[in-house]
Amino acid sequence: MTKESPDLSLRDVETVAARLRAAGTPHAVATVVRTLSSTAAKPGMKALVLDDGEFAEGWLGGGCVTSAVQRAAKEAIKSGEATLVCLRPEELMADEQDGEQDGEGMVTLARNGCPSKGSMDIFVEPVVPQPELLVFGDGPVARALLRIAAGFGFTLASYGVMDGEAAPVTDRHYTTAEELAASGNTRRFIVVATQGSGDVASLTAALPLGAEYLAFVGSRRKFASYRDRLIAAGIAAEFIGDVRSPAGLHIDAVTPEEIALSIMAEIVRTRRSASRAEAAHG
Repeated sequence: MTKESPDLSLRDVETVAARLRAAGTPHAVATVVRTLSSTAAKPGMKALVLDDGEFAEGWLGGGCVTSAVQRAAKEAIKSGEATLVCLRPEELMADEQDGEQDGEGMVTLARNGCPSKGSMDIFVEPVVPQPELLVFGDGPVARALLRIAAGFGFTLASYGVMDGEAAPVTDRHYTTAEELAASGNTRRFIVVATQGSGDVASLTAALPLGAEYLAFVGSRRKFASYRDRLIAAGIAAEFIGDVRSPAGLHIDAVTPEEIALSIMAEIVRTRRSASRAEAAHG
């Protein structure tokens, strides 16, 4: 950690930020945008804060600044909304109380207890990776789903063989179950669209990942026929019960494109329902 290292270049921060983005690690970028009177940090200085409040890189000043930025960063990552942290000495706090309310949560007013008595405005912007839509299979439904999903705010990923000139473009491609298991605690929505080609192996790899949504493209009877084999492979019964089969909303879909549309609609409904539930519970 680098909380007490003021001699850091912006390049160091940018290098670590690129590494965090590549790894899909939620974090916040805190940038000093204005200072008044005497402050250790100057406009343009940056720091990267993780979702537990720890600084990954950068420096913004002493403990009086650090604690306020940590609190704001954790809340920004949780809510997905940026905020402006305004640090003021005690004697100026009363003059700006109303401004915090006018910002409707976009402005956080904090007391600067440092001896310098300076004022700082720090813009805290969350960088929260998009959830991953992981599709197993190389058939018409799998390909149609990846094409449709391109505009819905997901990181697109595929598993298994998917080649040819008509293969959809994805952000990630996993080739083995070991590679998938080592990919980290990514927020995932999973669709197993293998359609008879490696169904059980794909389900065995997908079920332990803890996805927010996991659906199987196939009839309820077909999925039920795999239950004993999945349990024999070490999959817990409660995980099996969470699988949606058949995948998608009931819209009398027939073609691969229609089936993909019904699945995408169900994914969107699941994602938005979860967001509303989180908002309702604070």
